[in-house]
Amino acid sequence: MIEIGKYNELRILSKTEAGLNLTDGDKLVVLPYQYVPNGVEIGDNINVFVFIQKDGRLTATTQKAYAEVGDFAFLKVVSDGEDGVFMDLGIDKDVYVPKREQKRPMQKGYKYVVYLYLDENNDRLLASSKLYDFVEEDGFDFEEGDEVSLLITEETDLGYNAIINNTYIGLLYNNEVFDNIQPGDMRKGWIKKIRVEGKIDLTLQPSGYGHILDSKEMILKELKKSGGVIELGDKSSPEDIYHRFQISKSAFKKTIGSLYKERLILLSDDSIRLLSDEDAE
Repeated sequence: MIEIGKYNELRILSKTEAGLNLTDGDKLVVLPYQYVPNGVEIGDNINVFVFIQKDGRLTATTQKAYAEVGDFAFLKVVSDGEDGVFMDLGIDKDVYVPKREQKRPMQKGYKYVVYLYLDENNDRLLASSKLYDFVEEDGFDFEEGDEVSLLITEETDLGYNAIINNTYIGLLYNNEVFDNIQPGDMRKGWIKKIRVEGKIDLTLQPSGYGHILDSKEMILKELKKSGGVIELGDKSSPEDIYHRFQISKSAFKKTIGSLYKERLILLSDDSIRLLSDEDAE
């Protein structure tokens, strides 16, 4: 079965004036000659992106699309009109966003996170910036502490919304973001908390025992490189700590607390120092 708005592995059936006829064994799709790779022959299989033209014809391309149906993606508006806008999909076929599917009016030249789907009436490719209409709200396939893939969607009063694993939506709180992030950024993140009402809190810093072990090794290595002293301690700002180690202040305090208990460092409000043999006596 040919999937419209997605990549399909199809067999080259024949040549026509318009291009190559491709098939899945049932339907035919035309691949125009300008998209035909060198060296392919009748009977070969080829991976193509399939879409529907305005006249209803199934058409294929070997161009690389930025996203497929079912994906959330950060795309640029390339033209606009009274009823909607067109966004660049990376191929010669732009994707249409009807006015009714715009969370806020979309402007030419700007980029927005949208969801790609098919028009239920004619299978034409459409997109929507009303992301909450397309995310799953339960049946989570992760647990607290799990690593996930994030697509930053927008900044809010509380922080940044982000699409999780191309399926769910969660929130990064402002007071836990120490890096410069922008809508459209793809980031590695972690599930901090799954609330009773199904809301998901996210973090850009991993937690747990395994991460503390990694952080201990990193801080000890940095101490040795810095002559045994680093000017960061319990009273240092979260921003300064993140800038130096790319971990949260909470993770930093847990790590240096563990190093202190193992008598590997000395602590002060504003610095940590590698414990020497003389200090240990």
